[in-house]
Amino acid sequence: MSVSRRTLARAAAAVSLASALAGVPALAAGAPHVKFVTSEGDFVIEVYPDKAPKTVENFLQYVKDKFYDGTIFHRVIKNFMVQGGGFDKDYKQKPTRPAIAHEGRESVAKGLHNTVGMVAMARTGDPNSATAQFFINVVDNSRLDPVIIPPGDPVPHFEYMGQTYENVPRKNLVNHPQLFGYTVFGKVVSGMDTVEKIRNTPTGAGGPFPTDVPQKPIVIESARVVSP
Repeated sequence: MSVSRRTLARAAAAVSLASALAGVPALAAGAPHVKFVTSEGDFVIEVYPDKAPKTVENFLQYVKDKFYDGTIFHRVIKNFMVQGGGFDKDYKQKPTRPAIAHEGRESVAKGLHNTVGMVAMARTGDPNSATAQFFINVVDNSRLDPVIIPPGDPVPHFEYMGQTYENVPRKNLVNHPQLFGYTVFGKVVSGMDTVEKIRNTPTGAGGPFPTDVPQKPIVIESARVVSP
């Protein structure tokens, strides 16, 4: 069987395109995109309303309200994550809307994990305390993933942090603060080099924080919804 030059050319072009796209994140159809312009460069976050609907709705409302404009990345830990979206350049915390319900178990069940480039909501020790602050994972942080509770009441077999537990009352696991983890709702799809700049900035004390504050302020100049 002979193969025409045109067919060979098309095949070569397909291979070339595949090579060019290798390593480029796939975009989810219809997923909203938010472009952050910072003092260190730009990056774009793709968010997933089908996996964490209330979290994404909350985040996008802050974007539409221009809440993030003028805020800083106030917590940067090189081998962990970069966090921002809550304090202005004078380290004053901006007032927020009420906290949202935790959606971490739903999002992790749908495939979102705290891996490099993934974006999650920051919170206090109360799982249902997330408001506006977010963080970007700069390493794989599987320990931050919510723990899905196996079926049953009591739960016949449960493993956590290398320990095995048997016949645990379900409510003890479902409501345990340590098992909620952090809700992942998006992914950096372009500008990861900017995130790397933020990650590698020198840190120290700043404002009310004794450590992990960029010594050169990293300012979010704007955050806007953009077309994919």
